[in-house]
Parts: sequence; C-alpha cells; structure tokens
Amino acid sequence: MDITSPFSKSQLMPQEEKLEIRKKRGQLFIGIPKEDFKIEKRICLTPESVSMLVKAGHKILIEAGAGKEASYDDKKYSEAGATITHDKEKVFGCPIVLKVEPPTIAEIKLMKPKTYLFSALQLKTQQKDYFEALQKKKITALCYEFIKDRYGAYPFLDAISQIAGIASIQIASEYMCSMNGGKGLLFGNVTGVPPTEVVILGAGLVAESAIRTALALGVNVKVFDNNIHKLKRLQKILPSQVFTSTIQERVLIKSLMRCDVAIGAVKGCNRSPILVSEEMVQRMKPGSVIIDVCIDNGGCFETSEVTTHERPTITKYGVIHYGVPNIAAKYSKTASLAISNIISPYLLDLSENGSIDDAISYDNTIRSGIYIYKGILVNEAIGKWFDLNFKDINLILM
Repeated sequence: MDITSPFSKSQLMPQEEKLEIRKKRGQLFIGIPKEDFKIEKRICLTPESVSMLVKAGHKILIEAGAGKEASYDDKKYSEAGATITHDKEKVFGCPIVLKVEPPTIAEIKLMKPKTYLFSALQLKTQQKDYFEALQKKKITALCYEFIKDRYGAYPFLDAISQIAGIASIQIASEYMCSMNGGKGLLFGNVTGVPPTEVVILGAGLVAESAIRTALALGVNVKVFDNNIHKLKRLQKILPSQVFTSTIQERVLIKSLMRCDVAIGAVKGCNRSPILVSEEMVQRMKPGSVIIDVCIDNGGCFETSEVTTHERPTITKYGVIHYGVPNIAAKYSKTASLAISNIISPYLLDLSENGSIDDAISYDNTIRSGIYIYKGILVNEAIGKWFDLNFKDINLILM
C-alpha cells in the first residue's frame, strides 16, 4: 500500500540549519548635556572614558561646561576626542543622550523621536507626565538604578551607596565642628579623650561603608537593624567587632541619648521606615548631628526634612539635621569617576552587539535597566506606581 506524505521529496531531505547572524559592530553617537548645577554636579563620562570610546570609533558631543563642576574642563574633553558645542538643542538631538539626572519635560521636548536615553530615574521624585512625555516621543529609556549584573548586584546603586556611606561620616565630622554649631568634638582616637559615639541605623552597603570609615577614625559605633543575617555579615567582614542590636526601642533610645552622631541608612520597600520618633530626637544631646542618608526615600527620622546643598542643615530641638537627598553630588569628581567606570564598559558592549536594540535582545544586564522601550512602558513597578499600562519586554522582543 502506498503511503502518501504531505511533504515533497526535497522537503524531506536534511536541511542546513539557519542561525541568526548578529550585526557587525556599530557606531554610537552620544550627546552629553550640561546638568543643572544647582541640583547635579556630576558628569557621566570622564575624559579618559571619552578617549576610550572615541578610539573605539564612536562620536561624542558634549555641551560646553558640562564637566566644570566635576573638575573636568572642555579642553580635556576636546583633547580626548569629543566635540564641544554651546548648542544644547544639538546635544539633545543626538541618537543617544547620556545624563546623570533624569531630563526635565522641557529637555525631553528637545529630544528627537526614538532617542535612546541613559540616565538616573529617582522614581520617588517623578510624576506621571514624565513617563508620558517619553512615551509620546517613542524614546527607549534606561535607568542606572535598575541595571542588574550577572552576579545579581546593582553596580550603580552599590557605587553610590559606598560614596554616601563614606560621605555621611565626613559630613558628620564637619558639622561636629564648633564653627558649624556642633559640639566641638573631633573624630579621632586622642589619648585620654573618650571617643565620639556614632549610632547607625541599617546594616546594608551604605552602613558598611559608614562603619568602616568611622572605625578608621577611632569612633565608637553602634549598629541597629532588624535583619539578623545582615548584622552577622557585618561582624564577619568588618576589621573589628562593633556593637550590634536589633531595633529594640529601649536600647535604641538609650544609645541615641548617648551618641554624638546618628546616621539613617534603612531604605525600606516603598519608603524608609521611621525608626526614630520626634520624642526620641528631643532626648538627644544638644549639638548632636543627624545624617539621614535615606531622606530621598522618606527618611528614618520623623524630624528629618529635605534640604539642599546650598542650605544643607536645619536644627530641631538643638539637634543638627542634614537631609540632602543627593549626597554623592557633593563629591562630584569621585562620583563621576565611579559612574563613568560603570557606564563606559556597557557602552562598549552595546556597539559590540551591533546596535542598542541587538544588545537589549542579547544582554540581560542591559535589558534589566530598560523601563521604556520604543515608547512602551516595560517596568511593572512604574506601571503600578503611576497607574500606567505596561508590557513585559521579553514578549515585545520575541
């Protein structure tokens, strides 16, 4: 009996496997605008990183004076191979725009449709119209804070956390000075003089960096956190043992009454938990200092208020409060170096994949940072927070 087949003889023959061919290395054209120096003093790329990218065949257009507050003048960028311009609109018209601060609505209007935007997002400071403006222009936007590497770490957040932790101790030391209204205490182990007392709320990376800096200055440190595993981790990795405790009100109150400096470093999920009440602050020593590193997430102290780099402190109940949200910008050159070291390798990887779209398809690290893809919101947290429609980026790329 003859058996008929729906396939022809040629279709039944072995076929060559067809593999997807990636595009050849592409060229990037990057624009770096000048930030609003009242808010942000950092820049995304140092002259050294610009030189590396230019030698790899990429073009970089920088607005004049963009690196001034990070101690990088236009001459250094020009010598590195970048083109300097005074035309802000021309910079925002580049296919790729690189910023530290998220762009304003006015700056988004300067961008061309289908631009690729790389910047921080600072989600808690945004409004719904920001995302709608990006969607209208069909922009693809990548957020530094969302980038997650193959090891499960967040490189941008980790770098900024380290800077914030170290800076919190240095800032506290500055405001302990009598000239700044402090108690006139020195951070340091002076023979015959009791050491300064510091209380740190939190046991994450910010806290770790703050503790290491404080210990190096000979300070007595007490750490409070409700995650016992984080406290155990600190005890294992720190150069010397420190006092650790879960957050028990009586113990915390007693420590706050004795301390000279209190640092808040508990981020929380939607906002930082208020761990220190107004009544507890009233019982602290006059002239003591509070550094609320988590102020951009609500703050750990009930009496904390958002302040600025121009007016960084307020005093309540005789206690100096420092509530500047963007602490890393105070150390603009160090922060710029850290950001540049993180971003520049990713930019090189983008070109190796042929195009940004190819990189988003192949590279999970790059994809993790995308929150708007060609005008489509692809981040669930943003969608739920601002009541916006969103889609899974993996379904779009299929």
